[in-house]
Amino acid sequence: MERFSIAVLAPKDYDKSERGKDLIHFAEIEKDIDLIFVDGDSSIENIVEKCVNVKSIITQGVYKYITDLAMKLNSLKLIQTPSAGTDWLEKSKLYEMGVSVSNNGGGNAVAVAEHAIALMFAVNRKFDLQISNVKSGNYQDFAIPDLMDNIKFTNNKPSTYTPGTWNRKEYHTLVGKKVGIIGLGRIGSRVAKRLAGWECDLIYHDIANFPSQYIKETNAKKVNLHELLSTSDIVTLHVPLERTTKHMISSEEFNIMKPNSILINTSRGPVVDEKALIEALNQKEIFGAGLDVTETEPIEMDNPLLKLENVILTPHFATRAYESEINIASFAVRNASKVARGESPESVVPPV
Repeated sequence: MERFSIAVLAPKDYDKSERGKDLIHFAEIEKDIDLIFVDGDSSIENIVEKCVNVKSIITQGVYKYITDLAMKLNSLKLIQTPSAGTDWLEKSKLYEMGVSVSNNGGGNAVAVAEHAIALMFAVNRKFDLQISNVKSGNYQDFAIPDLMDNIKFTNNKPSTYTPGTWNRKEYHTLVGKKVGIIGLGRIGSRVAKRLAGWECDLIYHDIANFPSQYIKETNAKKVNLHELLSTSDIVTLHVPLERTTKHMISSEEFNIMKPNSILINTSRGPVVDEKALIEALNQKEIFGAGLDVTETEPIEMDNPLLKLENVILTPHFATRAYESEINIASFAVRNASKVARGESPESVVPPV
């Protein structure tokens, strides 16, 4: 049986890590594939030497010299990334050299979709405040006073708790809310399918055209961007970061949005103009935001978003789920294997 090699460009000793072992496992399933683990921190000369005649490289991290590496490897046909985003790669230059870039094929789509919905729910119900109040000893700091009169704690002693006040108009369910999905791809479509069961009104905007059956399964109606922004109670972003999407949500867009609306971003931080977002929140142009990503990561501790009410932040962890890790490893090996054998890759990202 002819055997084919795939290079894995990763930190030293990656083959001994859990993720490395996942790649090895799926390579063994392919039966005709050998993985070459290459230290991504070594010199480019060393990497080139170890990747001679390799057609596929699986990257495990951001490597700024990928373009230079491709120039030195005439055999190279595919850069396979573990992420959905590929904004860190010079795809146009790679394309000119005959090298395709594939993302993770939707391996983390479910996890990101669930995370986006969790942020919607959390902002609508101020989950961050509820959790922090309990842990700091404030307990029902936002309880309704007249409902607390007969409350007994579990120790059966009368409560001496003096409840605070809460603004009931700032706590909402998702039922009946109009959710505007910008980007109905693998992640956006899964957000739509899940929210359909939550009795939401779903609309979407996308420059891509999808098959009618694909759209029908999402229960979402296509509208233009202005209508989506002006009518949605929740606007959720699921687009790649490219030159055409950088700061696609800025001052003009926030001016269009409803004062009670919420912005959710689990895509990439620079898709949103962060200064404009902070201004919109301060000026009450929108109600709140749920962000898994920011323009600078890790977020700087003097970033005003950290102190704004009605903003929930998570540390670019939307993809983090065991199932995502397994899906991504499986797809990466399978897709890279196809190219190693001389076949065409799947999930190729356009060179923009």
